[in-house]
Amino acid sequence: MTDKTQGARRRGRRPGGADTREALVNAAREVFIEQGYDGATVRAIAAKAGVDAAMVNHWFGGKEGLFGEAVLKLPFNPKEMVEDLLAADPDHIGEAVVRRFLTTWDSTGGGVFTALMRSVTSHEEAGMMLKDFFFKHIFKHVIHKLAPDNYDLRATLVATQLVGMGMIRYVARFEPLASTDIDTMSAAIAPTIQRYISGKVD
Repeated sequence: MTDKTQGARRRGRRPGGADTREALVNAAREVFIEQGYDGATVRAIAAKAGVDAAMVNHWFGGKEGLFGEAVLKLPFNPKEMVEDLLAADPDHIGEAVVRRFLTTWDSTGGGVFTALMRSVTSHEEAGMMLKDFFFKHIFKHVIHKLAPDNYDLRATLVATQLVGMGMIRYVARFEPLASTDIDTMSAAIAPTIQRYISGKVD
């Protein structure tokens, strides 16, 4: 094999290993910051990382998952979360939302949620991307599927309840809420979430 051939192979696209995953995360972080969520494309991110665009789906399930890990550093895949919530009983969607929220953030000791909130409050661009991301790719899918009307209002109301609960439980750590078990939390908060999604709000 000639040196020229070896050089050509070294300059080609990365193989689909763990280094590809890391390259995509690093490239995505730069592209999302430069272009915003809507402006960034999978093709542009893959090109910057020097990998095939198919690797985004392979490693992250799509653009949403990549954004969640690269920028928001979420401990879950947004696409899978939406699928799980839409598969839940519509009459108990409030409980499903609360349990999924608490289970997800409790699993990290609340540290990831705290870091996310600090990022949002200290960086305006991060806050805008977070809002657009959650409303367009999580709340919108769930609310539009299950709510009868006032989609944006309902999504905002759900957000206030969840973010407020997270701030008290993980950031301020007010007791007894900070250490209350998930069953008790769900019983107390799920009915409000249920009303926000499918009940009367005006």
